[in-house]
Amino acid sequence: MTRLRACLSGLFCLLCLGSGIVPATAADYPNRPVRWLIGFAAGGPVDIVARIMSQWLSEKLGQQFVVENRAGSGGNLAAAAAITSPPDGYTLLFVAPNNAISTSLYKKLSFDFIRDTVPVASIMQLTNMMVVPNAMPVKTVQEFIDYCKANPGKVSYASSGNGTSVHMSAELFKALTKVDMIHVPYRGSALAYPDLISNKVQTIFDNLPGALEQVRAGNLRALGVTSPQRWPGVPDVPAIAETVPGFESVGFYGISAPKGTPPEVIEILNKAVGEALQDPKLVARLVEAGGIAKPMTPAEFGKLVADETEKWRKVVEFAGVSVD
Repeated sequence: MTRLRACLSGLFCLLCLGSGIVPATAADYPNRPVRWLIGFAAGGPVDIVARIMSQWLSEKLGQQFVVENRAGSGGNLAAAAAITSPPDGYTLLFVAPNNAISTSLYKKLSFDFIRDTVPVASIMQLTNMMVVPNAMPVKTVQEFIDYCKANPGKVSYASSGNGTSVHMSAELFKALTKVDMIHVPYRGSALAYPDLISNKVQTIFDNLPGALEQVRAGNLRALGVTSPQRWPGVPDVPAIAETVPGFESVGFYGISAPKGTPPEVIEILNKAVGEALQDPKLVARLVEAGGIAKPMTPAEFGKLVADETEKWRKVVEFAGVSVD
């Protein structure tokens, strides 16, 4: 039996070599650079965290983890590119709430995210933050609601693209408060900030890392966070739910890979990310970026993505929005 297994293994390798396919093995993974596809523009909150993690993984695993920004379609361009890549562990996808939201928001996706990917690791949990230009004459969530109602059709909100948590947080806010706001999508929240600072658009419910950076720089004013309670990193900023009961939007960041990626490779990556999230220096950088480290097994992260997909399906239906 041992000799038969050896012969079959040798035959498999010869067939792979003859077809140009090199089977991935855990023994030497990674032995070349790894592409990490990011669905948003450079400089945004997703990009910030991806680059923190990619630096650590590059140093830990001895190969470059190269962040590749594929902005557009609410992160779906990056997801499609990752899903259609060889499942060998050398193309990964940065996963965020947009991947859970898109399943129900977009009606003509070329893929099924849960079916066509495998979970690798969770990185962190984070909230979004509602910010406004300094020129806006409001300092609280209630004052913003009152301003919108006094100026119907004159208030717009930016997002990092259709189907992102930034977009859907604002839609949930609209649905619960009955305010009138116009959606202005960008190819990543970083691209929206010049227009926010100049008051061309009046608010964004951005992932905390990007929004907090602008608030700390004095460019924008924070009104509230989207978590159900105040967020540990910014305890002086009230939760929007203190003014709008039932409002909640808590996000997550993690890693997935194309379906068929070898379990041994996923195990190596999950272990490396888990070690990263025990590194006090890296955890401190995530806290500075507005997040809380959340290590998980691949199965736990897969359940989180599935649960978030169902949660956001209900929000999409409640808000009555869709993208063709």
